[in-house]
Amino acid sequence: MADASNPTKNEHDETAPANGESCNNGKCDLDIILDIPLNVTVELGKVKMPVNELLQLGQGSIIELSKQVGEPLDIYVNNKLVAKGEVVILDEKFGIRVADIVNPTERVKSLG
Repeated sequence: MADASNPTKNEHDETAPANGESCNNGKCDLDIILDIPLNVTVELGKVKMPVNELLQLGQGSIIELSKQVGEPLDIYVNNKLVAKGEVVILDEKFGIRVADIVNPTERVKSLG
C-alpha cells in the first residue's frame, strides 16, 4: 500500500501514455520522434549480372533495368516498401511524386 508521502503510479491509469508515447492533456506529443533519421531509398529497377559483365562496364555503358518506362518506382524507408511513386523534375533536379502508399497490412506482412 502506498502512503501519501510516496505516491505510486497506478498501472491502469487511463491518462498514462500507452506504448511509451508522451501525452499531455489527452494529446500525444510526436516531437520526440521527429528528429530520428531514416534512410529513404527510391528504386528505379534491378538487374542481376555476373561479375565478368560487371567488370566490363565502363563510362557510357548502359545497364538495362527490370522496370519499364512509366512504371511506378518503389519507395523504401529503412529497407521496407512504403510507397510507389513517379519521377518528376524540379528546377533541373530529379524528385519523386508519391503516387500510392502501401496499405498498413502489406507493410506489416513485409516485416516478417
